[in-house]
Amino acid sequence: MEHDRQIAYWLFTLAGFVVLMVLVGGLTRLTDSGLSITEWEPIRGAIPPLSQAAWDLAFAKYQQIPEYTLVNHAMTLHEFKVIYWWEWAHRFLGRIVGLVFLLPFLVFLLQGKLARHRLAPLLGLFALGGLQGFMGWYMVSSGLSERVDVSQYRLAMHLGLALIIFGIALWLALSYLRGVDGRLQSGARVAAGGLIVGLILVQSLLGALVAGIDAGMTYNDWPFMDGDLIPPGLFAYQPLITNFFENHLTVQFDHRLVAYFLTAVIGWHIYRVLQSDSRPRVRQTAVYLGLGMVAQVVLGIVALMLVLPVGLAAAHQIGAVIVLGLAITHLHFLRHN
Repeated sequence: MEHDRQIAYWLFTLAGFVVLMVLVGGLTRLTDSGLSITEWEPIRGAIPPLSQAAWDLAFAKYQQIPEYTLVNHAMTLHEFKVIYWWEWAHRFLGRIVGLVFLLPFLVFLLQGKLARHRLAPLLGLFALGGLQGFMGWYMVSSGLSERVDVSQYRLAMHLGLALIIFGIALWLALSYLRGVDGRLQSGARVAAGGLIVGLILVQSLLGALVAGIDAGMTYNDWPFMDGDLIPPGLFAYQPLITNFFENHLTVQFDHRLVAYFLTAVIGWHIYRVLQSDSRPRVRQTAVYLGLGMVAQVVLGIVALMLVLPVGLAAAHQIGAVIVLGLAITHLHFLRHN
C-alpha cells in the first residue's frame, strides 16, 4: 500500500537522523565539548546565548565545574564558544529528531494511515526518544561535580540506547516497506543473524567504554598490545570486575577480542548462507555485512595506530552504526520471506 511506503520512508529518515545524532555526539565527545553546557533546559535551552552578557554567564557557569578548574583553566571565551557550539548542536539536533518523529506521526494518525495494532511500536519508539533525552543529561551530570569527564558507564548507556532506537526504527521501516505478512522464518541461520546483531551491540558498548576512559590513546601497536599478544596487567585492578570497565588495558583488549570473534562469526555465517540459502536478498545482504565488518575492522586498526585522529575516530563510530544497520537488514530478510 502507498501509505505504508510513505511511513517506511519517514522511519528511514528518522533512522538517518539518529545516525547523524550519533556522529555529532561522537564529535562532541572527541572535541571534549560535552560538559560545556552545565544545565538541562529542554525548552529554553534551544536558544543559544545571543548577547555578550549571555555568553559571559554561560562561560561563568562552565568555570565552576572541575573540567575547567583542573583541565581548561587557561581557556578563553573564544575557545569556550567552540566547545559550546558542539554541545548545543548535539542537543538541538536531538530536539529536531523529536520533531522528525512527532510531526509526521501526527499527520499519519490524523489521515488514518496508521492501523491501531501498529501504534504500540511507534509510541514505544517515541518514549525511547524521550528517555534518550533524559539519558543524555544523566550522562552529562556525571561530569559536573567530582569528575573532569562523563562516566563511561553512562556514556555506554547513552550510546546503547541510541543504537536501540536506530535499530527499532530501521526494523519497522523495513517491515512497512516490504509489507511483511507475519509469516516468520526460524532456524539456525536466523538465530545466527540475531546473535550477530547482539554481538555488534555488545562491541559498540565496549567501544563506548574505550572512548569513555580514553583507552584508545594508549597501546597503539597492533596486532600486539605493548609488544605482547596477551599483555600482563589485564587483571591488575581490585576488585577484579573493575578491570573490565576501568582498566585501560583490559577494556581495549576486550574490544579487540570481541572484534576478532565477531569477524569470525560473520565470516562463518556468510559461508553457511552462500552454501545453503537460495534467496538473493539474503545472500546479498550477507555479503554487504561481511564487507562492512571488514572495513570497520581495518578502520579501527588504522585509527588506533594513528592515535585516534578526530576524523578517523568519528568514522569508526559511524562505521559501527552502519554495520549494525547492515546486520539488522540482513536479519530482517532472514526472518521474513
